[in-house]
Amino acid sequence: MTVPLWFADMIAKLMQKGPGTPRMAPELRFSEVPAIITEIIIPTRHGDIPATHYSPPDGAAEAGVYVNLHGGGFVMGHPEQDDPICRFIAANANVNVLNIDYTTAPQLRFPGPVEQAYDVAVWAAAPDRAWNGDLLAIGGQSAGGALAAGAARLAFENEAPRIAAQVLMYPALDLTIPAKAKKEPGKESLLARMGPIFDTVYCPDEKLRVGRLISPAGEQDTVSLAGIAPALVISCERDILQEEAERYATRLRTAGSLVEHMELPDVGHGFNMLGAPRDVVLPVYQRIADVVGHALYSK
Repeated sequence: MTVPLWFADMIAKLMQKGPGTPRMAPELRFSEVPAIITEIIIPTRHGDIPATHYSPPDGAAEAGVYVNLHGGGFVMGHPEQDDPICRFIAANANVNVLNIDYTTAPQLRFPGPVEQAYDVAVWAAAPDRAWNGDLLAIGGQSAGGALAAGAARLAFENEAPRIAAQVLMYPALDLTIPAKAKKEPGKESLLARMGPIFDTVYCPDEKLRVGRLISPAGEQDTVSLAGIAPALVISCERDILQEEAERYATRLRTAGSLVEHMELPDVGHGFNMLGAPRDVVLPVYQRIADVVGHALYSK
């Protein structure tokens, strides 16, 4: 289905005015995990953007840094929804976490947000930061996972900065396939309905959707990824994005750059914010923290 750009932009701007952050069950907020939080500003080629810095329990100076990119269909900017996962990773991986409030579409369309994510990684890796920029990882959920994959790709191609790990949690990795075509029996319908809006707002020019920074799981991108940052890929059985995450995980495995592909049964997109029980969410968060901590601190 082709959505007129003016209509998609109108819907996107209306969505941006909404609360955005789901009502999360108290047990999924991980509010018992202490957090030392500072608001900072990060320069990028597309303007300064705000971020929240979570300091690790053992102090910021010697610890590495993890760049977190929130989801929201490339349209909704609500980094506060990632507070639970950010505080958990900071505390359990002993790492500085930067929760990035990147510029969403239509205010900034593809490839702008990917370039912002990469610029943040470059900035975070600089030697004059409050943390050890030589120890860098990046990750995100949904659209944020797509941006993390794009930033890791640019770092791979530019040979800087060195990213020790990328965490791709139910990422959107193939915009060459229309969202409605991804809907299969047993899959959720919300993204299938909203996908045409999100895709049109983020990348109106369909010819650009075959690019490596937006559809790395698409059939057009065949370059070897040997040497790209090792990845933890997390996909959900009921998510329409599950198949493209699996394809990308297979591609990374072939390149020798897959740490693990976690395939979560019986849950859907955004499960960690939309009602999955704590005993489902906690092991995923713990695995992310373990992968990040091992990537940054193992010798």
